[in-house]
Amino acid sequence: MAQAVALPRNEAGIQTVVGLLKTTFGDRLQIGQAIREQHGHTTTWIENQSPDAVVFPHSTEEVSEIVRLCAEHKVPVIAFGTGTSLEGHVNAPAGGISVDLTQMNKVLKVNASDLDCVVQPGVTREDLNTFLRDQGLFFPIDPGANASLGGMAATRASGTNAVRYGTMKDNILSLEAVMPDGQIIRTGHRAKKSSAGYDLTRLLIGAEGTLGIITEITLRLQGIPEAITSARCSFPTVDAACQAVMMTIQYGVPVARIELLDEMSVKAANAYSNLTLPETPLLLLEFHGSESGAVEQAETFGQIAEEFGGTDFAATSTTEERNKLWQARHDMYWACLQLRPGARGISTDVCVPISHLAECVTATQNRASELGLMAPMVGHVGDGNFHTLLLIDMDNPDEVANAEGFVGWLNDLAISMEGTCTGEHGIGQGKRPYLLKELGPAVAYMGAIKRALDPDNIMNPGKIFPSSNY
Repeated sequence: MAQAVALPRNEAGIQTVVGLLKTTFGDRLQIGQAIREQHGHTTTWIENQSPDAVVFPHSTEEVSEIVRLCAEHKVPVIAFGTGTSLEGHVNAPAGGISVDLTQMNKVLKVNASDLDCVVQPGVTREDLNTFLRDQGLFFPIDPGANASLGGMAATRASGTNAVRYGTMKDNILSLEAVMPDGQIIRTGHRAKKSSAGYDLTRLLIGAEGTLGIITEITLRLQGIPEAITSARCSFPTVDAACQAVMMTIQYGVPVARIELLDEMSVKAANAYSNLTLPETPLLLLEFHGSESGAVEQAETFGQIAEEFGGTDFAATSTTEERNKLWQARHDMYWACLQLRPGARGISTDVCVPISHLAECVTATQNRASELGLMAPMVGHVGDGNFHTLLLIDMDNPDEVANAEGFVGWLNDLAISMEGTCTGEHGIGQGKRPYLLKELGPAVAYMGAIKRALDPDNIMNPGKIFPSSNY
């Protein structure tokens, strides 16, 4: 695994900028140890690297002012949303200023007739959907955590609905961003398509704050479906469940969600969420459409599942029952931690072509077993993406070494299958060693873009690129 290596600090510049920001922002500039550690927080194995100060802007213009000041003194700037990322994205390896965007949390405009809206980056996905509900609209990207939309854009997030609605890159029309020199740019407008120059929107989506800070997002919206049917089905093996997924996709069933839980994850869900599911591999599904269409889709899946040994198939359109199942799925991280109290959860994800899914998932389970690792697995398997949560005693050097070896092995396996070392977690610090293996010479061109836009490497340094010199 990559370690959270410290980078050289610009002590004089940092102290100057902190003093100037305190003069401008007053109490909206915080330097207390607890809040600084919170903003270097990661929910996984990577050590905390705190910024030197946290500032809370209220507008794009204030973000621009902060970045201009940091650029002048060559001080690192790290954008912060809700801190739910898993690969060390918000750490500050060279110190610097954390720009907390949570108070930029307004829905600025909803264009219902055009199925789009404009939001500030601190709006969370749950807040947006609550705001939209009365208008019969929703935003479909659902990574599980109630992440901020700015953070979701910066990490190119996806989630349970991606198999039908795509990822963040498919659902953003344009961005407003503050670039490394403090200049404010807009990458496009509300047109559904454009051939006007380079696609700067998608350059910034997934850049993890290394090229600029996103301050406004224009999003595609969807109409709330007439009917939603959820279903569950148990399988004798993970391989059988994956084969059913592949057949469902190949048959063209327009499934909105199709999630895999292995037997350990089902056990955790039963205990944590008070469920009584059979403790064998499980698929959770959701179908969107007309009343008859959603039911027909569920029935078609039920027939496919039978071919692969599926049992206990059950479908429901009841909101309460649907919400209970999906809340259990969203609580899986915390549920799995209860399988081994006191253990640290090391979460990793990969994504492979769906034709390799069964092989990759089965090999992953076998490898974890060979190494004696407790590793419950869940996945957005409709698009070949799955997550493994290693439950590790961090005081046991042998376990830690096995976990490190396992994560590296899994990343290499996915790449060997023409997949990716990360389907949605992003690179951050944790996945940096594998980017070059996956993309080869293309990484040098990414570095050239980074150097051209951010020659002093102030925007979220130490992330994405295998070398600290990017």
